Amino acid sequence: MKIYVPRDSAAKALGADAVAAAVRTEAAARGLDVTVIRNGTRGMIWLEPLVEIEVGGARRAFGPVTPADVPALLDGTLAGLGPVEDIPFFARQTRLTFARCGLIDPLDLDAYEAHGGLAGLRRAIAMTGQQIVDEVKDSGLRGRGGAGFPTGIKWQTVHDAQSSRKYIVCNADEGDSGTFADRMIMEGDPFTLIEGMAIAGLAVGATKGYVYLRSEYPDAIEVMQEAVCIGRARGLLGADVLGSGRVFDMEIRVGAGAYVCGEETSLLNSLEGKRGIVRAKPPLPALEGFLGRPTVVNNVISLATVPVIFEKGAQHYADFGLGRSKGTMPVQIAGNVKYGGLFETAFGMPLGTLVEDVAGGTANGRPVKAVQVGGPLGAYMPPAKFDTPFAYEEFDGQGGLIGHAGVVVFDDTADMLQMARFAMEFCAVESCGKCTPCRIGAVRGVETIDRIAEGDAAAKELLVDLCETMTDGSLCALGGLTPYPVLSAMENYPDDFATRKEAAE
Repeated sequence: MKIYVPRDSAAKALGADAVAAAVRTEAAARGLDVTVIRNGTRGMIWLEPLVEIEVGGARRAFGPVTPADVPALLDGTLAGLGPVEDIPFFARQTRLTFARCGLIDPLDLDAYEAHGGLAGLRRAIAMTGQQIVDEVKDSGLRGRGGAGFPTGIKWQTVHDAQSSRKYIVCNADEGDSGTFADRMIMEGDPFTLIEGMAIAGLAVGATKGYVYLRSEYPDAIEVMQEAVCIGRARGLLGADVLGSGRVFDMEIRVGAGAYVCGEETSLLNSLEGKRGIVRAKPPLPALEGFLGRPTVVNNVISLATVPVIFEKGAQHYADFGLGRSKGTMPVQIAGNVKYGGLFETAFGMPLGTLVEDVAGGTANGRPVKAVQVGGPLGAYMPPAKFDTPFAYEEFDGQGGLIGHAGVVVFDDTADMLQMARFAMEFCAVESCGKCTPCRIGAVRGVETIDRIAEGDAAAKELLVDLCETMTDGSLCALGGLTPYPVLSAMENYPDDFATRKEAAE
Protein backbone atom coordinates (compact mmCIF):
# COMPACT_ATOMS: atom_id res chain seq x y z
CA MET A 1 0.00 0.00 0.00
CA LYS A 2 1.27 3.48 -0.91
CA ILE A 3 0.09 6.47 1.09
CA TYR A 4 0.78 9.97 -0.23
CA VAL A 5 1.13 12.81 2.28
CA PRO A 6 2.15 16.21 0.83
CA ARG A 7 5.45 17.81 1.82
CA ASP A 8 4.32 21.16 0.40
CA SER A 9 4.80 23.95 2.94
CA ALA A 10 1.08 24.85 2.96
CA ALA A 11 0.21 21.24 3.81
CA LYS A 12 2.98 21.13 6.40
CA ALA A 13 1.65 24.31 8.00
CA LEU A 14 -1.67 22.52 8.38
CA GLY A 15 -0.14 19.43 10.02
CA ALA A 16 1.04 17.16 7.18
CA ASP A 17 4.28 16.17 8.96
CA ALA A 18 2.36 15.00 12.02
CA VAL A 19 -0.03 13.02 9.80
CA ALA A 20 2.87 11.35 7.96
CA ALA A 21 4.51 10.42 11.27
CA ALA A 22 1.22 9.02 12.58
CA VAL A 23 0.77 6.89 9.44
CA ARG A 24 4.23 5.39 9.82
CA THR A 25 3.76 4.73 13.53
CA GLU A 26 0.30 3.18 13.16
CA ALA A 27 1.32 1.06 10.18
CA ALA A 28 4.36 -0.26 12.02
CA ALA A 29 2.23 -1.09 15.07
CA ARG A 30 -0.14 -3.07 12.87
CA GLY A 31 2.60 -4.76 10.87
CA LEU A 32 1.31 -3.28 7.62
CA ASP A 33 3.50 -2.97 4.55
CA VAL A 34 2.98 0.74 3.92
CA THR A 35 5.17 3.11 1.89
CA VAL A 36 4.70 6.77 2.74
CA ILE A 37 5.44 9.06 -0.20
CA ARG A 38 5.80 12.78 0.43
CA ASN A 39 4.37 14.28 -2.74
CA GLY A 40 3.63 17.87 -3.68
CA THR A 41 0.23 19.41 -3.12
CA ARG A 42 -2.68 19.05 -5.53
CA GLY A 43 -3.42 22.71 -4.81
CA MET A 44 -6.72 22.35 -2.91
CA ILE A 45 -5.56 24.06 0.26
CA TRP A 46 -8.88 23.80 2.12
CA LEU A 47 -8.49 19.98 2.00
CA GLU A 48 -4.92 19.89 3.31
CA PRO A 49 -3.47 17.69 4.60
CA LEU A 50 -4.91 15.80 1.62
CA VAL A 51 -3.89 12.16 2.00
CA GLU A 52 -4.11 9.73 -0.91
CA ILE A 53 -4.08 5.95 -0.65
CA GLU A 54 -3.04 3.90 -3.67
CA VAL A 55 -4.19 0.31 -3.83
CA GLY A 56 -4.04 -1.64 -7.06
CA GLY A 57 -3.02 1.45 -9.04
CA ALA A 58 -6.03 3.55 -7.98
CA ARG A 59 -5.60 6.58 -5.69
CA ARG A 60 -8.36 7.71 -3.37
CA ALA A 61 -8.32 10.98 -1.46
CA PHE A 62 -9.07 11.86 2.15
CA GLY A 63 -8.93 15.30 3.66
CA PRO A 64 -8.36 17.27 5.64
CA VAL A 65 -6.76 14.49 7.70
CA THR A 66 -5.53 14.81 11.29
CA PRO A 67 -3.29 12.37 13.20
CA ALA A 68 -6.41 11.25 15.11
CA ASP A 69 -7.94 10.15 11.79
CA VAL A 70 -5.10 7.77 10.91
CA PRO A 71 -6.47 4.61 12.63
CA ALA A 72 -9.77 4.99 10.76
CA LEU A 73 -7.81 5.74 7.57
CA LEU A 74 -5.96 2.43 7.85
CA ASP A 75 -9.11 0.60 8.95
CA GLY A 76 -10.85 1.79 5.79
CA THR A 77 -13.65 3.42 7.77
CA LEU A 78 -12.65 7.09 7.25
CA ALA A 79 -15.00 8.93 4.92
CA GLY A 80 -13.22 9.69 1.68
CA LEU A 81 -13.46 12.07 -1.26
CA GLY A 82 -13.09 9.49 -4.02
CA PRO A 83 -10.44 9.83 -6.74
CA VAL A 84 -8.70 13.20 -6.65
CA GLU A 85 -9.37 13.69 -10.35
CA ASP A 86 -13.13 13.58 -9.64
CA ILE A 87 -13.14 16.39 -7.06
CA PRO A 88 -14.99 19.22 -8.89
CA PHE A 89 -12.33 21.89 -8.21
CA PHE A 90 -9.67 19.61 -9.69
CA ALA A 91 -11.73 17.98 -12.44
CA ARG A 92 -12.45 21.22 -14.30
CA GLN A 93 -8.79 22.27 -14.52
CA THR A 94 -6.52 22.04 -17.56
CA ARG A 95 -3.28 20.89 -16.00
CA LEU A 96 -0.28 21.31 -18.27
CA THR A 97 2.43 23.06 -16.25
CA PHE A 98 1.19 21.44 -13.01
CA ALA A 99 0.36 18.02 -14.51
CA ARG A 100 2.79 16.19 -12.20
CA CYS A 101 2.48 18.41 -9.13
CA GLY A 102 1.02 16.31 -6.31
CA LEU A 103 1.19 13.18 -8.44
CA ILE A 104 4.77 12.12 -7.70
CA ASP A 105 7.54 12.36 -5.15
CA PRO A 106 9.14 15.64 -6.28
CA LEU A 107 12.66 14.26 -5.87
CA ASP A 108 12.09 10.97 -7.71
CA LEU A 109 13.66 11.57 -11.12
CA ASP A 110 12.52 8.16 -12.39
CA ALA A 111 8.90 8.98 -11.50
CA TYR A 112 9.33 12.36 -13.19
CA GLU A 113 10.48 10.67 -16.37
CA ALA A 114 7.74 8.04 -16.20
CA HIS A 115 5.16 10.84 -16.27
CA GLY A 116 6.53 12.62 -19.34
CA GLY A 117 9.54 14.38 -17.85
CA LEU A 118 12.72 14.84 -19.94
CA ALA A 119 10.86 14.12 -23.20
CA GLY A 120 10.95 17.83 -24.01
CA LEU A 121 14.66 18.17 -23.27
CA ARG A 122 15.50 15.12 -25.39
CA ARG A 123 13.58 16.64 -28.27
CA ALA A 124 15.31 19.99 -27.81
CA ILE A 125 18.75 18.37 -27.82
CA ALA A 126 18.13 17.26 -31.40
CA MET A 127 17.20 20.80 -32.48
CA THR A 128 19.28 23.88 -33.27
CA GLY A 129 19.11 26.89 -31.00
CA GLN A 130 17.02 28.79 -33.54
CA GLN A 131 14.60 25.89 -33.90
CA ILE A 132 14.10 25.82 -30.13
CA VAL A 133 13.47 29.57 -30.06
CA ASP A 134 11.00 29.26 -32.94
CA GLU A 135 9.10 26.53 -31.08
CA VAL A 136 8.70 28.80 -28.06
CA LYS A 137 7.58 31.66 -30.32
CA ASP A 138 5.02 29.41 -32.00
CA SER A 139 3.61 28.34 -28.63
CA GLY A 140 2.68 31.93 -27.79
CA LEU A 141 4.14 31.57 -24.28
CA ARG A 142 4.33 34.91 -22.49
CA GLY A 143 6.11 35.82 -19.28
CA ARG A 144 4.12 34.49 -16.35
CA GLY A 145 5.82 36.72 -13.80
CA GLY A 146 3.65 39.74 -14.48
CA ALA A 147 4.63 41.66 -17.61
CA GLY A 148 3.33 39.10 -20.11
CA PHE A 149 6.23 39.77 -22.53
CA PRO A 150 6.56 37.11 -25.27
CA THR A 151 9.11 34.58 -24.04
CA GLY A 152 10.30 33.64 -27.52
CA ILE A 153 11.20 37.22 -28.39
CA LYS A 154 13.30 37.55 -25.25
CA TRP A 155 15.06 34.27 -26.09
CA GLN A 156 15.62 35.43 -29.67
CA THR A 157 17.37 38.58 -28.46
CA VAL A 158 19.76 36.59 -26.28
CA HIS A 159 20.25 33.97 -29.00
CA ASP A 160 21.30 36.65 -31.48
CA ALA A 161 23.60 38.50 -29.05
CA GLN A 162 27.31 37.91 -29.52
CA SER A 163 29.16 36.97 -26.33
CA SER A 164 31.53 34.36 -24.97
CA ARG A 165 29.20 33.82 -21.98
CA LYS A 166 25.42 33.88 -21.64
CA TYR A 167 23.21 33.12 -18.67
CA ILE A 168 19.75 31.84 -17.77
CA VAL A 169 18.33 33.44 -14.62
CA CYS A 170 15.11 32.19 -13.06
CA ASN A 171 13.18 34.79 -11.10
CA ALA A 172 11.82 32.82 -8.12
CA ASP A 173 11.43 35.89 -5.90
CA GLU A 174 7.67 35.39 -5.65
CA GLY A 175 6.67 38.36 -3.50
CA ASP A 176 3.15 39.28 -4.57
CA SER A 177 0.41 38.88 -2.01
CA GLY A 178 -1.88 35.96 -2.75
CA THR A 179 0.60 34.16 -5.00
CA PHE A 180 2.18 30.76 -4.44
CA ALA A 181 2.41 29.03 -7.83
CA ASP A 182 6.21 29.36 -8.02
CA ARG A 183 6.58 27.86 -4.56
CA MET A 184 4.19 25.02 -5.36
CA ILE A 185 5.99 23.98 -8.54
CA MET A 186 9.44 24.19 -6.93
CA GLU A 187 8.33 22.13 -3.93
CA GLY A 188 6.15 19.72 -5.93
CA ASP A 189 7.87 19.27 -9.32
CA PRO A 190 11.35 20.85 -9.28
CA PHE A 191 12.72 18.89 -12.22
CA THR A 192 10.33 20.62 -14.62
CA LEU A 193 11.99 23.93 -13.75
CA ILE A 194 15.45 22.43 -14.14
CA GLU A 195 14.46 20.91 -17.50
CA GLY A 196 13.00 24.20 -18.68
CA MET A 197 16.17 26.08 -17.77
CA ALA A 198 18.30 23.50 -19.59
CA ILE A 199 16.16 23.88 -22.73
CA ALA A 200 16.54 27.66 -22.47
CA GLY A 201 20.30 27.23 -22.19
CA LEU A 202 20.38 25.08 -25.33
CA ALA A 203 18.24 27.64 -27.14
CA VAL A 204 20.38 30.71 -26.56
CA GLY A 205 23.82 29.19 -26.04
CA ALA A 206 24.00 29.65 -22.27
CA THR A 207 25.92 27.11 -20.20
CA LYS A 208 25.10 28.41 -16.72
CA GLY A 209 21.87 29.13 -14.90
CA TYR A 210 20.83 30.59 -11.57
CA VAL A 211 17.60 30.36 -9.62
CA TYR A 212 17.12 33.47 -7.48
CA LEU A 213 14.89 32.14 -4.71
CA ARG A 214 13.31 34.15 -1.91
CA SER A 215 14.61 33.48 1.59
CA GLU A 216 11.05 33.14 2.92
CA TYR A 217 10.71 29.80 1.09
CA PRO A 218 12.91 27.40 3.11
CA ASP A 219 11.12 24.26 1.86
CA ALA A 220 11.45 25.31 -1.77
CA ILE A 221 15.13 26.12 -1.22
CA GLU A 222 15.73 22.67 0.27
CA VAL A 223 13.88 20.81 -2.51
CA MET A 224 15.50 22.79 -5.31
CA GLN A 225 19.01 22.36 -3.92
CA GLU A 226 18.50 18.61 -3.59
CA ALA A 227 16.94 18.38 -7.05
CA VAL A 228 19.95 20.17 -8.61
CA CYS A 229 22.30 17.71 -6.87
CA ILE A 230 20.25 14.76 -8.15
CA GLY A 231 20.11 16.24 -11.64
CA ARG A 232 23.86 16.72 -11.68
CA ALA A 233 24.50 13.17 -10.42
CA ARG A 234 22.14 11.66 -13.02
CA GLY A 235 23.52 13.59 -16.00
CA LEU A 236 20.62 16.01 -16.39
CA LEU A 237 23.02 18.83 -15.57
CA GLY A 238 26.75 19.26 -16.09
CA ALA A 239 29.27 18.88 -18.89
CA ASP A 240 27.29 16.25 -20.81
CA VAL A 241 23.55 16.92 -20.58
CA LEU A 242 21.76 13.58 -21.10
CA GLY A 243 24.78 12.31 -23.03
CA SER A 244 24.45 15.02 -25.68
CA GLY A 245 27.88 16.56 -25.23
CA ARG A 246 26.11 19.86 -24.46
CA VAL A 247 26.93 21.83 -21.30
CA PHE A 248 24.47 23.32 -18.84
CA ASP A 249 24.73 23.63 -15.08
CA MET A 250 22.93 25.73 -12.51
CA GLU A 251 22.96 27.00 -8.93
CA ILE A 252 20.39 28.08 -6.35
CA ARG A 253 20.92 31.56 -4.91
CA VAL A 254 18.86 32.92 -2.00
CA GLY A 255 17.70 36.53 -1.83
CA ALA A 256 17.51 38.69 1.27
CA GLY A 257 13.81 39.50 1.25
CA ALA A 258 13.39 42.66 -0.85
CA TYR A 259 10.14 42.83 -2.83
CA VAL A 260 11.78 45.05 -5.44
CA CYS A 261 14.18 42.22 -6.31
CA GLY A 262 11.30 40.64 -8.17
CA GLU A 263 12.07 43.30 -10.79
CA GLU A 264 14.65 41.78 -13.11
CA THR A 265 17.36 44.42 -12.95
CA SER A 266 17.18 44.67 -9.15
CA LEU A 267 17.40 40.89 -9.06
CA LEU A 268 20.51 40.92 -11.23
CA ASN A 269 22.18 43.49 -8.99
CA SER A 270 21.43 41.36 -5.95
CA LEU A 271 22.64 38.22 -7.74
CA GLU A 272 25.94 40.02 -8.41
CA GLY A 273 26.28 40.83 -4.71
CA LYS A 274 25.28 44.46 -5.08
CA ARG A 275 22.47 46.43 -3.45
CA GLY A 276 19.12 45.38 -4.94
CA ILE A 277 18.17 48.58 -6.74
CA VAL A 278 16.65 49.10 -10.18
CA ARG A 279 18.90 49.68 -13.17
CA ALA A 280 17.98 52.23 -15.80
CA LYS A 281 17.21 50.67 -19.19
CA PRO A 282 18.63 50.48 -21.80
CA PRO A 283 20.72 48.38 -21.90
CA LEU A 284 18.27 45.49 -21.59
CA PRO A 285 19.27 42.45 -19.54
CA ALA A 286 18.90 40.39 -22.72
CA LEU A 287 21.96 42.25 -24.00
CA GLU A 288 23.78 43.28 -20.82
CA GLY A 289 22.40 41.34 -17.89
CA PHE A 290 24.18 39.22 -15.28
CA LEU A 291 27.83 40.33 -15.07
CA GLY A 292 27.21 42.45 -18.17
CA ARG A 293 26.52 39.43 -20.39
CA PRO A 294 23.39 38.54 -22.41
CA THR A 295 20.90 37.00 -19.98
CA VAL A 296 17.49 35.38 -20.19
CA VAL A 297 15.50 36.39 -17.10
CA ASN A 298 12.27 34.41 -16.86
CA ASN A 299 9.79 33.65 -14.12
CA VAL A 300 9.52 30.14 -12.59
CA ILE A 301 6.21 29.32 -14.29
CA SER A 302 7.47 30.54 -17.68
CA LEU A 303 10.47 28.19 -17.53
CA ALA A 304 8.54 25.32 -15.91
CA THR A 305 6.05 25.44 -18.80
CA VAL A 306 8.72 25.03 -21.48
CA PRO A 307 9.09 21.22 -21.06
CA VAL A 308 5.41 20.53 -21.77
CA ILE A 309 5.60 22.73 -24.89
CA PHE A 310 8.42 20.56 -26.23
CA GLU A 311 6.82 17.34 -25.06
CA LYS A 312 3.40 18.04 -26.61
CA GLY A 313 4.38 20.49 -29.35
CA ALA A 314 3.94 24.25 -29.71
CA GLN A 315 0.60 23.98 -31.47
CA HIS A 316 -0.88 21.79 -28.74
CA TYR A 317 -0.06 24.50 -26.19
CA ALA A 318 -1.16 27.38 -28.41
CA ASP A 319 -4.56 25.74 -28.98
CA PHE A 320 -5.50 26.66 -25.41
CA GLY A 321 -6.33 30.22 -24.41
CA LEU A 322 -7.93 33.35 -25.81
CA GLY A 323 -6.59 35.77 -28.41
CA ARG A 324 -2.95 36.57 -27.72
CA SER A 325 -3.15 34.93 -24.30
CA LYS A 326 -2.05 31.43 -25.27
CA GLY A 327 -1.93 28.32 -23.13
CA THR A 328 -2.89 27.98 -19.49
CA MET A 329 -2.41 30.09 -16.37
CA PRO A 330 -2.10 28.79 -12.82
CA VAL A 331 -4.57 31.06 -11.03
CA GLN A 332 -3.91 31.36 -7.30
CA ILE A 333 -7.14 31.93 -5.39
CA ALA A 334 -6.82 33.45 -1.91
CA GLY A 335 -8.40 35.87 0.51
CA ASN A 336 -11.97 35.49 1.75
CA VAL A 337 -12.95 32.44 -0.33
CA LYS A 338 -14.57 29.11 0.33
CA TYR A 339 -12.19 27.14 -1.89
CA GLY A 340 -8.71 28.61 -1.94
CA GLY A 341 -5.83 27.11 -3.86
CA LEU A 342 -4.24 26.77 -7.27
CA PHE A 343 -6.47 26.42 -10.31
CA GLU A 344 -4.75 25.92 -13.68
CA THR A 345 -7.00 26.78 -16.58
CA ALA A 346 -6.83 28.02 -20.14
CA PHE A 347 -6.97 31.80 -20.51
CA GLY A 348 -10.46 33.13 -21.12
CA MET A 349 -12.54 32.06 -18.14
CA PRO A 350 -14.59 35.04 -16.86
CA LEU A 351 -13.38 36.49 -13.57
CA GLY A 352 -16.82 36.03 -12.05
CA THR A 353 -16.76 32.30 -12.80
CA LEU A 354 -13.44 32.00 -11.03
CA VAL A 355 -14.62 33.90 -7.97
CA GLU A 356 -18.24 32.82 -7.56
CA ASP A 357 -18.19 29.33 -9.05
CA VAL A 358 -14.66 27.87 -8.81
CA ALA A 359 -13.77 29.60 -5.51
CA GLY A 360 -17.33 29.26 -4.18
CA GLY A 361 -17.69 32.91 -3.21
CA THR A 362 -16.67 34.18 0.21
CA ALA A 363 -15.93 31.82 3.08
CA ASN A 364 -18.25 33.73 5.42
CA GLY A 365 -21.10 33.98 2.93
CA ARG A 366 -21.04 37.77 2.66
CA PRO A 367 -21.22 39.43 -0.79
CA VAL A 368 -18.00 39.93 -2.74
CA LYS A 369 -17.04 43.60 -2.86
CA ALA A 370 -13.69 43.58 -4.61
CA VAL A 371 -11.19 41.24 -6.20
CA GLN A 372 -7.56 42.25 -6.52
CA VAL A 373 -5.83 40.45 -9.37
CA GLY A 374 -2.08 40.63 -9.90
CA GLY A 375 -0.68 41.15 -6.42
CA PRO A 376 -0.38 44.35 -4.36
CA LEU A 377 0.06 46.41 -7.54
CA GLY A 378 -3.06 45.01 -9.21
CA ALA A 379 -6.33 46.86 -9.70
CA TYR A 380 -9.43 46.19 -7.62
CA MET A 381 -12.13 44.70 -9.83
CA PRO A 382 -15.76 45.20 -8.72
CA PRO A 383 -18.55 42.66 -9.42
CA ALA A 384 -19.66 44.89 -12.30
CA LYS A 385 -16.51 43.77 -14.16
CA PHE A 386 -16.83 40.07 -13.37
CA ASP A 387 -17.64 39.27 -17.01
CA THR A 388 -14.05 40.22 -17.96
CA PRO A 389 -12.26 37.20 -19.47
CA PHE A 390 -9.11 36.21 -17.59
CA ALA A 391 -6.59 37.22 -20.28
CA TYR A 392 -3.92 39.90 -20.72
CA GLU A 393 -5.45 42.30 -23.23
CA GLU A 394 -8.97 41.85 -21.88
CA PHE A 395 -7.90 42.77 -18.35
CA ASP A 396 -5.85 45.69 -19.63
CA GLY A 397 -8.96 46.98 -21.39
CA GLN A 398 -10.73 47.10 -18.02
CA GLY A 399 -7.90 48.95 -16.27
CA GLY A 400 -6.55 45.81 -14.62
CA LEU A 401 -3.61 43.49 -15.00
CA ILE A 402 -3.09 39.74 -14.78
CA GLY A 403 0.36 39.93 -13.20
CA HIS A 404 1.32 36.64 -11.59
CA ALA A 405 -2.39 35.65 -11.51
CA GLY A 406 -2.94 35.99 -7.80
CA VAL A 407 -6.65 36.51 -7.07
CA VAL A 408 -7.47 37.94 -3.63
CA VAL A 409 -11.15 38.26 -2.71
CA PHE A 410 -12.65 40.82 -0.28
CA ASP A 411 -16.18 40.88 1.11
CA ASP A 412 -18.45 43.92 1.58
CA THR A 413 -16.83 44.92 4.88
CA ALA A 414 -13.59 45.98 3.19
CA ASP A 415 -12.75 49.70 3.40
CA MET A 416 -11.33 50.50 -0.02
CA LEU A 417 -9.83 53.79 1.11
CA GLN A 418 -7.74 51.84 3.60
CA MET A 419 -6.84 49.31 0.90
CA ALA A 420 -5.64 52.17 -1.31
CA ARG A 421 -3.63 53.52 1.60
CA PHE A 422 -2.06 50.08 2.08
CA ALA A 423 -0.92 50.07 -1.57
CA MET A 424 0.90 53.38 -1.11
CA GLU A 425 2.33 52.31 2.23
CA PHE A 426 3.55 49.04 0.72
CA CYS A 427 5.30 50.95 -2.07
CA ALA A 428 6.90 53.34 0.44
CA VAL A 429 8.25 50.47 2.52
CA GLU A 430 9.48 48.36 -0.41
CA SER A 431 10.86 51.10 -2.68
CA CYS A 432 14.54 50.67 -3.49
CA GLY A 433 14.90 54.48 -3.45
CA LYS A 434 16.45 54.78 -6.90
CA CYS A 435 13.84 57.12 -8.38
CA THR A 436 12.02 60.09 -6.85
CA PRO A 437 8.45 59.36 -8.06
CA CYS A 438 8.43 56.04 -6.23
CA ARG A 439 10.58 56.93 -3.21
CA ILE A 440 8.86 60.22 -2.39
CA GLY A 441 5.58 59.77 -4.25
CA ALA A 442 4.49 56.76 -2.19
CA VAL A 443 5.13 58.61 1.09
CA ARG A 444 3.16 61.61 -0.17
CA GLY A 445 0.47 59.18 -1.32
CA VAL A 446 -0.05 57.85 2.21
CA GLU A 447 -0.27 61.40 3.55
CA THR A 448 -2.73 62.44 0.83
CA ILE A 449 -5.05 59.49 1.46
CA ASP A 450 -4.97 60.31 5.17
CA ARG A 451 -6.08 63.85 4.28
CA ILE A 452 -9.00 62.43 2.30
CA ALA A 453 -9.95 60.23 5.24
CA GLU A 454 -9.95 63.33 7.46
CA GLY A 455 -12.39 65.13 5.15
CA ASP A 456 -10.17 67.07 2.72
CA ALA A 457 -12.07 66.73 -0.57
CA ALA A 458 -9.47 68.73 -2.50
CA ALA A 459 -6.89 66.04 -1.76
CA LYS A 460 -8.63 63.66 -4.17
CA GLU A 461 -7.50 65.66 -7.20
CA LEU A 462 -4.02 65.86 -5.73
CA LEU A 463 -3.97 62.06 -5.34
CA VAL A 464 -4.88 61.59 -9.01
CA ASP A 465 -2.08 63.96 -10.08
CA LEU A 466 0.37 62.15 -7.81
CA CYS A 467 -0.60 58.79 -9.32
CA GLU A 468 -0.04 60.13 -12.83
CA THR A 469 3.43 61.31 -11.84
CA MET A 470 4.29 57.91 -10.36
CA THR A 471 2.99 56.08 -13.45
CA ASP A 472 4.89 58.26 -15.92
CA GLY A 473 8.08 58.86 -13.97
CA SER A 474 8.97 55.69 -12.07
CA LEU A 475 11.85 53.56 -13.30
CA CYS A 476 10.13 50.23 -12.66
CA ALA A 477 6.72 48.68 -12.06
CA LEU A 478 6.79 49.13 -8.28
CA GLY A 479 6.18 52.86 -8.50
CA GLY A 480 4.64 52.68 -11.96
CA LEU A 481 1.87 50.24 -11.03
CA THR A 482 1.08 51.29 -7.46
CA PRO A 483 -1.51 53.75 -8.89
CA TYR A 484 -3.49 50.77 -10.27
CA PRO A 485 -4.98 49.71 -6.92
CA VAL A 486 -5.28 53.32 -5.74
CA LEU A 487 -7.09 54.72 -8.77
CA SER A 488 -9.25 51.61 -9.24
CA ALA A 489 -10.37 51.87 -5.61
CA MET A 490 -11.24 55.55 -6.09
CA GLU A 491 -13.08 54.92 -9.35
CA ASN A 492 -15.02 51.79 -8.40
CA TYR A 493 -15.77 52.57 -4.75
CA PRO A 494 -16.37 56.35 -4.54
CA ASP A 495 -18.48 56.01 -1.39
CA ASP A 496 -15.45 54.78 0.53
CA PHE A 497 -13.61 57.98 -0.42
CA ALA A 498 -16.48 60.34 0.35
CA THR A 499 -15.83 63.01 2.95
CA ARG A 500 -18.28 63.42 5.81
CA LYS A 501 -19.82 66.44 4.03
CA GLU A 502 -20.19 64.52 0.74
CA ALA A 503 -21.69 61.53 2.52
CA ALA A 504 -24.25 63.77 4.25
CA GLU A 505 -25.28 65.27 0.93
